[in-house]
Amino acid sequence: MKKFLIVSSIVFCIGCNTQKESAEEAVFEKELSEHVNPMIGTSKMGHVFPGATVPFGMVQLSPQTNFEVMFKEGKYNTKTYEYCAGYQYKDSTIIGFAHTNFSGTGHSDLGDLLVMPTVGKLILDPIRTKENTKGFYSKFSHDREEAKAGYYKVDLEDYNIKAELTATERVGFHQYTFPKSEESRILLDLVYNVYHHENKNVWTFLRVENDTLVTGYRQTKGWARTKKVFFAISFSKPFKSYGHKKYDQETYDGFYRRFKQDENFPEMAGKNIRAYFNFNTKEGEKIKLKFALSSVSTDGALKNMQAEITDWDFDKTKKQAKDKWNKELSKIEVETIEESQKEVFYTALYHTMLSPILYEDVDGNYRGLDQNIHNSKGFTNYTIFSLWDTYRALHPLFNIIQQERNNDMVKSMLAHQEESVHNMLPIWSHYANENWCMIGYHATSVIADAVVKNVGDFDKKKALLASVETANVSYFDGLGDYIKYKYVPDDKSHSSVSKTLELAYDDWTIAQIANNVGDASTEKVFLERSEYYKNVFNKENGYMSPKLSDGTFRKNFDPLDTHGQGFIEGNAWNYGLYVPHQLDKMVEMMGGKKRFSLRLDSLFTMELDDKYIAKHEDITRDGIIGNYVHGNEPGHHIPYLYNWTGDDYKTQERVRMIMDTMYGPGVEGLCGNDDAGQMSAWYIFSSLGFYPVVPGSDKYALGSPLVKKAIINLENGKKLTISTENQSKENVYVSSLTINGKRIDRNYILHQELMNGGEFIFTMSDTPKN
Repeated sequence: MKKFLIVSSIVFCIGCNTQKESAEEAVFEKELSEHVNPMIGTSKMGHVFPGATVPFGMVQLSPQTNFEVMFKEGKYNTKTYEYCAGYQYKDSTIIGFAHTNFSGTGHSDLGDLLVMPTVGKLILDPIRTKENTKGFYSKFSHDREEAKAGYYKVDLEDYNIKAELTATERVGFHQYTFPKSEESRILLDLVYNVYHHENKNVWTFLRVENDTLVTGYRQTKGWARTKKVFFAISFSKPFKSYGHKKYDQETYDGFYRRFKQDENFPEMAGKNIRAYFNFNTKEGEKIKLKFALSSVSTDGALKNMQAEITDWDFDKTKKQAKDKWNKELSKIEVETIEESQKEVFYTALYHTMLSPILYEDVDGNYRGLDQNIHNSKGFTNYTIFSLWDTYRALHPLFNIIQQERNNDMVKSMLAHQEESVHNMLPIWSHYANENWCMIGYHATSVIADAVVKNVGDFDKKKALLASVETANVSYFDGLGDYIKYKYVPDDKSHSSVSKTLELAYDDWTIAQIANNVGDASTEKVFLERSEYYKNVFNKENGYMSPKLSDGTFRKNFDPLDTHGQGFIEGNAWNYGLYVPHQLDKMVEMMGGKKRFSLRLDSLFTMELDDKYIAKHEDITRDGIIGNYVHGNEPGHHIPYLYNWTGDDYKTQERVRMIMDTMYGPGVEGLCGNDDAGQMSAWYIFSSLGFYPVVPGSDKYALGSPLVKKAIINLENGKKLTISTENQSKENVYVSSLTINGKRIDRNYILHQELMNGGEFIFTMSDTPKN
């Protein structure tokens, strides 16, 4: 009898477990890509693109919408700035589909290799012809437009053509459904660039290999001062004829001069070229293009094409792209209070995986910073490091859900440093170029965060040496004066206070690397440097303030002004609170916990006059709460600073308010440009209930989780479940937290607690915890 009871109990328990697993499967679906809406952030200053790509893919194949200011040669203004990703939702015309695009950056470049299908008379000018007639653009309607993870579709109304796009890592796959016509064609515009100006193109070259294969390259000098993109195009159907037009006055000696530039000569060269390929099409006939990229050579592009798409099955490649997104998105499975929040969450997670991007061919060859060809050995090479933005939350997020990739990204940074004539780690790098954008040397933060959290197998001593060398390049952006004066003097460098604060933090991260590898002398040097922030704190006014080389603080200082007051993209009220590595000391310096908490209250509730932000492209009303600017990165840690004052509940209030008001499911669902995923990474962390206020430490500050439940599928094979009890829109306060059954009476969690897996249970309430 006892045996029967035991067996029955076992059977009953198995049944319970099966029911539990079935219920869990019902909650956590696997087709998570269906919740991604690439249109979120395509309006105004979100600066994201809606086109087709795969996670961290080299190809970002996306529509470019018409705005004539983009084609006014040499002009740069705020309207141009709106087109950093080549697309604005307000537009109603498309000029074609480009293969490289930034996602959510504060500067424009790329837009390489524009393809446009047309029907009818040959027109080679995109906007207006010399005769002032319509260019080759087409009208489109958002009602006939569809954007999903890895797929984009739109009807080109002027030509009755359905355009569909998908991609692999290195190949864009086009499918165009044509009407019946003897004047169907595909244009290849090698003139177009995002942020076009007349001298951006250095050289273009096109070679017709046969009637289905074209190869070539283009070199530009935009934000990336010397960028080469090689390509190979394979057509699913032979073209019946082809031609091109050259838009520059260059002449050539030898054989080429005997041919008119618009004849069917198989080699085309010049600064600015547009080519065309003609077809006869039946009603509903599909013409497909496989468009492969390489930074190395046309041969590399061909190898990439042959390796990644072996047939002409567009739907198969589309499904493979979707599957890749489902795999990456399933690293965090969530249940939300409202269904719309799931769309916001997974679109944000999607945005965190659009850069950095893969930057090597299938054989591991890539173009390095020195413009030579290298082969990645023991790592995969990546590019697009917007580090002033992404060290704050994006790379810390990778240290939880993308550890293998982040290891490769660190190794890519170390390779960059070896290839640099300056011996510097990347500052803001893309496409084998350093553009020196923004301040500080935040690759050290990315490295330190990985070191402290034991992520990756990169050489830590080599990483320390690279960091130290970077931190001692005296001619870099005020660094020599920073070392000499122990702050950046305002009369010797712009943005002096911001630079001092960021450099001091970066120096602290180098000390953390040194501590980890047992280099006590280097640790001591950089811990001392990490306190240089104290030298720009003005006790008289209570603000971080611009200081002159004679040791006096600058007069006529306005702490509200974002222009010329020693700060960049911020003011003393918000950027002046940037001492993440010594927050306790900063709070004490600024009057103690009670006074600092009130200061934060004022920051969120005061009114900021328009004059203070009028000339800032990166700061708009959409992203401001009082004087707190969520639409820009320097303040992303600020809502969590109440945790250092004893008023944790205020962090919980602010964080939930920001998630509710600064993010949304519509095209205007980003309150500022996404900055290569940083804005979205903030939302992912905050939704889960914690945030890396201090990258380079193993602690995460607690906030207020927005999810009802989340499962993080860790690369070490473990699962972390985050559950909330009494979760609702009103219950924003955390009354208790348990980790694997143990009550936690602190306002932070440790990285190892995440990596151990198990269950976090937040108990929520509508009243603050006593």
